[in-house]
Amino acid sequence: MKKMLNNTSLWNEAAVSGLLFGAVSVGCMAGKEAAALTGNVFLTQAAAIILWAVEFFGCILLMKNRMVLLRDKYEDVKIVDSYRFGRRTALLSGLLLASAQAFIIMKMKMPQGTMDTMLAQVGEAMSMTSADMEQAGAMLDKLPLYTFIFQWLYCFLYGTVLSAIMSRYIFIQKLFDGPASNDNEPDNQ
Repeated sequence: MKKMLNNTSLWNEAAVSGLLFGAVSVGCMAGKEAAALTGNVFLTQAAAIILWAVEFFGCILLMKNRMVLLRDKYEDVKIVDSYRFGRRTALLSGLLLASAQAFIIMKMKMPQGTMDTMLAQVGEAMSMTSADMEQAGAMLDKLPLYTFIFQWLYCFLYGTVLSAIMSRYIFIQKLFDGPASNDNEPDNQ
């Protein structure tokens, strides 16, 4: 017998899925950071491309899998329920990934000399005044905050679009499955 879906169980399922999505995303981010620590440019770029593809397509397959599990676990799940589930999952997994990324940025501060050199090079390349350079330096202090906000927003929007697509897909897939016993019968047309 299937359980009834209510708001609390939807949040609980989304929390578990958000933790799973966040773990995959943070794992991919940790792999990219580990590759960057080697200092090998080719390895860093190759790992970034491969892990981005793993994260992007893995999240698509994981979203489909989790929505099918939700549909099969609970009774009378509608398209809007699976969409809400996906949106909540995106919100929670984005929170986890954005927090991890902001934490890494806070812990891996560049030495001040390297930061000053980088700002000077950017200032020369973009013909910045000294006031513009001071504003850019002040912005770097708030980089973890900006990273957190924009990463969380990106994850939420990506998850919302993905859940809008997947919530309809899994119900269309269910409609056209049909009974399994009629597969071997000849058509009488």
